[in-house]
Amino acid sequence: MYKYQLFMYWSEEDQVFIVEVPELPGCIAHGNTQMSALNNSQEAIQLWIETAQEFGDPIPQPQYQRLIKI
Repeated sequence: MYKYQLFMYWSEEDQVFIVEVPELPGCIAHGNTQMSALNNSQEAIQLWIETAQEFGDPIPQPQYQRLIKI
């Protein structure tokens, strides 16, 4: 499985944690807790990759190094 950089933040407007995957355009997930948002992001990444494969689109290789272990 690919390991992409994740960007997580709290959305005051939506009252959920948002996770964006900058290297996969449009790949965003959310959750009521940090852990649920993180788990949902893994599913979103998997679906993004499956969809790209289905349409023959290239799958970006991860470019960032992990800075911390979560």
